[in-house]
Amino acid sequence: MARETKCLTRITAGVAIGGALGGAVGAVYGTYEAIRFRVPGLMKIRYIGQTTLGSAAIFGLFLGAGSLLHCGK
Repeated sequence: MARETKCLTRITAGVAIGGALGGAVGAVYGTYEAIRFRVPGLMKIRYIGQTTLGSAAIFGLFLGAGSLLHCGK
């Protein structure tokens, strides 16, 4: 029981760290892309938000999966 709790905690931490890191990278990249492609007006906010959330989800997924794989060792 204790091992499963420890593993679940590691996976949760991996997802949280991946989400935070992915969100930061996505916000920077989304801002750069919005300026580069001259996205008009309030569409910039939507574009940056979509990039941030998408990047956070992907990073969180992969870091959580990596943590899951390391729990088996």
